[in-house]
Amino acid sequence: MAPKLSSRQQAQVAFLERIAPRLPRIYSLVERLAAPKVDETVLRALGRILDEIKGNASGLSLGPLADTAGRMVMLIRSGGPMAVKVRGLRELHGSLKMNYDAALRSASTPEEESAE
Repeated sequence: MAPKLSSRQQAQVAFLERIAPRLPRIYSLVERLAAPKVDETVLRALGRILDEIKGNASGLSLGPLADTAGRMVMLIRSGGPMAVKVRGLRELHGSLKMNYDAALRSASTPEEESAE
């Protein structure tokens, strides 16, 4: 019999599949922030997406993904020049994708059942 995913893993995979299309959207919003004239709605939209990812990821025990999204939100809401924010967000987006891939790989791999 093939090992099956636990209910926690199934919930994690469902969440990760739902946010997969948002990763390119996050990247495009970060690149829009690099434009000379930045609309505040871009910052708010990016913050909302990342807040949702952070909240749901932490609720599903996807710590590294939630931490990276949280750091991105903090960077968006902090003061300072936009160029510094954009550079940090680009780096953190790379980390977000790596953490996403690791979380998906972990959630898709059936856990070993303990022998009792």
